Amino acid sequence: MGNKIKREKIKTHKEMIAGWMKDPEFKACYDALEEEYALLREMLHARTRSGLTQMDVAARMHTKAPAIAPLESINGFTKHSPTLNTLRRYAEAVGCRLEVHMIPLTGT
Repeated sequence: MGNKIKREKIKTHKEMIAGWMKDPEFKACYDALEEEYALLREMLHARTRSGLTQMDVAARMHTKAPAIAPLESINGFTKHSPTLNTLRRYAEAVGCRLEVHMIPLTGT
């Protein structure tokens, strides 16, 4: 009865990432994925802004709904990167235009 269990404060996702970012190997891997995550954020934001569901987007792309989930998931990008044509069709389905930019590397 006298034993008390010490409970640690549960960390938020941001707190966990901040701690892991102190590890150079983790930070390098995390930074390498930033471009993919930025594209995914853009895609989800565009679909949310359009008020469409994945099923709606699939219908507009003339495909089936299960094909949309991998497009909006980092797992989909690690297995197979979507083509520019697929990204263009997705953009059009959510009422957008796909635009690609080449950004010079710092110091070049």
